[in-house]
Amino acid sequence: MLGAFLLAVGVAVAINLVLTGLILFAGATVGDYGECTVRVNGDREVKAAGGRSLLSTLKDSGIFIPSACGGRGSCGLCKVRVEGGGEPLATELPWLSKDEVKGGVRLACQVKVKGDLAIRIPEELLSVAQYEVEVASIADLTHDIKEVRLKLIEPGAMTFKAGQYVQFEVPAYKLTDEPVYRAYSISSDPVDRGAIELEIRYVPNGICTTYVHRHLKVGERVNINGPYGDFRLSDTGRDVIFIAGGSGMAPIKSMLLEMARTGCRRNAEYYFGARSREDLFLEDLMQRIEREMPSFRFIPSLAAPEGGDEWSGETGLVTDVVGRRAGDVSEKEAYLCGSPLMIDACVELLKKKGMPEDRIFYDKFS
Repeated sequence: MLGAFLLAVGVAVAINLVLTGLILFAGATVGDYGECTVRVNGDREVKAAGGRSLLSTLKDSGIFIPSACGGRGSCGLCKVRVEGGGEPLATELPWLSKDEVKGGVRLACQVKVKGDLAIRIPEELLSVAQYEVEVASIADLTHDIKEVRLKLIEPGAMTFKAGQYVQFEVPAYKLTDEPVYRAYSISSDPVDRGAIELEIRYVPNGICTTYVHRHLKVGERVNINGPYGDFRLSDTGRDVIFIAGGSGMAPIKSMLLEMARTGCRRNAEYYFGARSREDLFLEDLMQRIEREMPSFRFIPSLAAPEGGDEWSGETGLVTDVVGRRAGDVSEKEAYLCGSPLMIDACVELLKKKGMPEDRIFYDKFS
């Protein structure tokens, strides 16, 4: 009886060893794709060892594709057109339209480089660079939003448009065992090419926001890459409506600083929504811009003012305030930044008030 039991155990161990050997052999042979070539836009070649994601392969070669989720397939930003990349995975389909699927668009983070590939990306991404930066200052704007000023070290200057964003690299720490990137809009004036400012709101257990709010120190050096994005002010000359909430202030602030500095005379109204008085910030700056740009009006509102707020301004959701005060918007254009729910509600409101949808521009913070 004991002999039969020992024999069975021995057979099981032997089978396990054989299976382990097969897995290791497969990893060393089937998974070894050798050196692969990725041809970019028909005239640039990237050589890399196969087996890694296309997103990582391009990053290591100095080509940065936006990816707010750090390559986990949960943001849908890293779209590239791939020739011979195969059918999209189930993880990609929620982010791709039927036309994109038909046209060979894939999420770069979900494409494994197993052989030679040819891809197409927007030309402007080829000018995106990685920067080593030093934390020059960290300031509390509210109880849960910090302003982080980053001095550019190498390269020492960045050219960007007001409204664009960068990706901030979070080093490995207790919430992540590898570096990850998160996207943040630049809040500073584009004329200051030697530094940028970010407004980062704390999200409980958020990998980047926890790092910035709990661990980041003045003098520390980190990496960013950018600039990215096409959320920027047009040059049409039309009157403008800005709408934002929370850290959605960032790209609007950058636009307004540039408008004030350049003597812009476009009529502009900025509706900023906060929950209570403690969530409202940069009022002094907005009042200064009003003095420098007489055609500009800052209209803050509190959705749920508290007893001690001593607030005499607008109250209610920012959409309510826009509905009451915006008047005829049919000849204006709008720039919105904030949560998806707020953006969607504002888009519907502006359309109902007569603004053509192609004049409504937005940047959703998820």
